Amino acid sequence: MLKAAFIFVAPEANSKQHRSVVTTPAVELTVVGVSDYQSAVVAVKELVEQGIVAIELCGGFGHEGVAAVKKAVNKKAAVGVVRFDVHPGLDGKSGDDVF
Repeated sequence: MLKAAFIFVAPEANSKQHRSVVTTPAVELTVVGVSDYQSAVVAVKELVEQGIVAIELCGGFGHEGVAAVKKAVNKKAAVGVVRFDVHPGLDGKSGDDVF
């Protein structure tokens, strides 16, 4: 079974509270909300320790946030990204400008 995660960034999100797991016969997907890039780094390190091998980041992550997550997983998980030049949930800004 593929163990994957989707991480979204939103002000006031708490990675311990704003979390859900969806399990299908082929995939176990953990969805986690984080409040900033630093919280994302902590969350992905924990997820990799739990066996997550694929991580997709929401469009709120700018280039700097993606780089921080990629470094944090230390080649133990593939990192993919949903891209927005500017994110509608962040008042039309990149996460790099907000976080």
